[in-house]
Amino acid sequence: MGRRPFRCYRYQKNKPYIKSRYCRGVPESKIRIYDVGAKKAPVDLFPFVAHLVCDEKQQISSEALEACRIAINKHLTNTVGKDGYHIRVRVHPFHVIRANKMLSCAGADRLSSGMRHSYGKPIGVAARVDIGQVLLSVRGKDASEPHVIEAIRRGKFKFAGRQKILKSLKWGFTKYPREQYVQMRKSGELTADGNIVKVNNRRGLLEKSALYLAGQE
Repeated sequence: MGRRPFRCYRYQKNKPYIKSRYCRGVPESKIRIYDVGAKKAPVDLFPFVAHLVCDEKQQISSEALEACRIAINKHLTNTVGKDGYHIRVRVHPFHVIRANKMLSCAGADRLSSGMRHSYGKPIGVAARVDIGQVLLSVRGKDASEPHVIEAIRRGKFKFAGRQKILKSLKWGFTKYPREQYVQMRKSGELTADGNIVKVNNRRGLLEKSALYLAGQE
């Protein structure tokens, strides 16, 4: 007997059931890499960002997340090059899905116990997602915007249900709108710290303060 189709597990029916010392023997998640592409690219290099947002309360298998990641990665590698984007998968599959294994051979009705002791064995993991939750984000240069949108559109086909592609007003993976980000970078309130930004506050010694050294009070 093969695996059950995922329509059996698509909706959130029960409480979250995670791997623990009581729930052992859980198969490994198929998705192991959550950041792909130029993940160490400086924050100033990739201002554009687009999100794939879930429009349903459902469960998404780790296999579907991995398939989506591969599809987006492949399209962007072919169009903008492997150093021109950064994909980040934003949901993690922690929920264990179970199946009560049934015999399907001849004379199975004599051997199997039907619905007695029907609590299933773990067969995989899934992510529980909500309406409006971001499934994955892709940042890149402004020039590669159409390619990023098309890549996410292709990755969308790997999931059941409805998703929306949103173009963000923020700068990269930061929480600041573009105009505010540029202004704060010029004033010295923000400094680049790898693929994120560091906020310079007004605490600490003056000789170590980036704001004071930039000429601010």
